[in-house]
Amino acid sequence: MTNMPPSGSNLRGAVDLSSLVNRAPAGTPPTARNGAPVGAPVSGAPVGEPAAPTAPVTVPSLVLDGTDANFGDLLELSSRVPVIVGLWASWSEPSTTLMAVLEQLITGLAGQFVLARVDIDANPQLAQAFQAQSVPTVAAVITGQPVQLFTGPLAEEQIADVLGRVLELAAQQGVTGTAEAAGVAADAEPAAVVDEPLPPHHLEAYAAIEAGDYATAQSEYRTALAQNPNDSMAVAGLAQVSLLARLQGKTIDQIRNGAASAPDDLDAQLLVADLDLSGGHIEDAFDRLLTLFPAQPAPGRNTIRERILELFEVIGTDDPRVAPTRSRLAALLY
Repeated sequence: MTNMPPSGSNLRGAVDLSSLVNRAPAGTPPTARNGAPVGAPVSGAPVGEPAAPTAPVTVPSLVLDGTDANFGDLLELSSRVPVIVGLWASWSEPSTTLMAVLEQLITGLAGQFVLARVDIDANPQLAQAFQAQSVPTVAAVITGQPVQLFTGPLAEEQIADVLGRVLELAAQQGVTGTAEAAGVAADAEPAAVVDEPLPPHHLEAYAAIEAGDYATAQSEYRTALAQNPNDSMAVAGLAQVSLLARLQGKTIDQIRNGAASAPDDLDAQLLVADLDLSGGHIEDAFDRLLTLFPAQPAPGRNTIRERILELFEVIGTDDPRVAPTRSRLAALLY
């Protein structure tokens, strides 16, 4: 992944996240704003003595979408309530599953945390700031400072244990406040989320994806497109499930070793690009495909072109990495 702009550069939304990037080297204890290591007693506060209770801070929701534009507000919030940052992507089933578990845990903890969900495709600056090499990646922010927690799926009880340790760190830094969702009484039941009904073939595709039956999901999306060629959701869904189908049953080592041992095998190289993109290495995936392109005969070039266009749908055609990739592809084609 590319480096963030130097300190002082304005990111999309005019929020400077360089303080997240310029972290201490790996192994160095995270520090608070006063320079003390996280975990050290707060100056002037007796060890073990709880801070005086304060009024809850009002937030729109205990689960928020963290974006390049609003993350400055979440950094401010972290001085009163620990903020858990979950980096995910819609094309990564493990990350969407983990986000659902995190939401359930955090909404059940009576405002002890706020969860910031960060879609890495829509917010590449935050993905870089938290050095998210794959999704899901989970971190905490306490007094404006990031604390890396874990990468990859974890069992619910393990996540609960991690959250407990975050609370301990936060208390040692004097962050002992709670959050309360605006307009929601403390004893009120959470409002039910009402989703818009999906078309029948989309519902069938979703059910097949849940069952790991990607072939059926692909068939359902193709049927939806036959009925409505302008169904953009079906186009994206077909691209995403096709990626999952190609990777199903394969390990990272199998894919990478296969490509390394057969550098002229186009299918093996295409699969590595799929793997890179599924792990969040989107620029690497496109660069691999574009580098392969010139040496291929016409059928191979067409295969690569079609794969690139399909991967555009996986990450979203409005993703900022699409335009430069499309320009490079056009230059190679013409």
